[in-house]
Amino acid sequence: MLQQTQVSTVWPYYKRWLEAFPDIGHLANASLDQVLKLWEGLGYYSRARNLHKAAGYVREHFDGQIPQSIKQLIQIPGIGPYTAAAIASFAFQEPVPLIDGNVLRVLSRVQKLGDDITKTQTKNNIMLQLEKLIPNKNPGSFNQGLMDLGRVHCTPKRPECEKCPVSEVCQAFQDRSMEAFPVKPPKRVTPHYDIVIGIIRKDERVLIQKRPPKGLLGGLWEFPGGKMETGESPEAAVLREIKEETGLGVTLGEAIGTIRHAYTHFKITLSAFFCDWTEGEAKLNAATENRWIPMHEIDQYAFPKANLKILEQLKK
Repeated sequence: MLQQTQVSTVWPYYKRWLEAFPDIGHLANASLDQVLKLWEGLGYYSRARNLHKAAGYVREHFDGQIPQSIKQLIQIPGIGPYTAAAIASFAFQEPVPLIDGNVLRVLSRVQKLGDDITKTQTKNNIMLQLEKLIPNKNPGSFNQGLMDLGRVHCTPKRPECEKCPVSEVCQAFQDRSMEAFPVKPPKRVTPHYDIVIGIIRKDERVLIQKRPPKGLLGGLWEFPGGKMETGESPEAAVLREIKEETGLGVTLGEAIGTIRHAYTHFKITLSAFFCDWTEGEAKLNAATENRWIPMHEIDQYAFPKANLKILEQLKK
């Protein structure tokens, strides 16, 4: 949960998660819908899907017990080198280093490292250095110390070098060039898309669709819709998208509102409309499942954050 997400955001989710899934078996036995609902709002939903898949794998291959070595941990679906090293060093005291953005920043400044830290070779070189430094005793504390040093003092902007325990050996501190490191390529322009969705009403029910299990927001429920085309009005776009995705005939109802939302690699402006069903059976052209549900049951389903913002507008 803490990957790409702050502790203050994670804490209430973590408590609810442990209440629902106190052990591997409870998580493995849960449905993916249950898992995604508890994760709803945290983003990066592949983490939740991988956790669910990992629980099943651990139950099947390791008798429901988390393995202790990094070589076994990395076999589990969803666990990569960073997570495996974190678990192995924090939980089981295996002397393996881990690298996150905080660690990269600290070591880049200490050495005035001119290499691009986004490149695999640069990370591999830093990993080799850390393997020589990490102690056999309390390796988890070593890893945590480096991570916290970057998080608390060696921050991206205005680092607190006067409080830093390694400032005397930090080459960037010697000439006050801290903010020039680490070296990264220029940021790309973030794409922006105009999106429309339709809440289709039929016999006091609305249509929701489940996204394919893989890819962005996989396994979540949403309302039909998609990207506006160049020169297209939101009203025309929502009617076209509904026809393409569901095959339904609808009439345009009242506008609900517009919200803005940012994902990791792009931003959207989302406009939502009520629509009224006129004819046809909903098809699965862009979804894996369709359901007509009463609006009062909507909270039982896991939706992407952008859809939740629209539902908040409806409640108001």
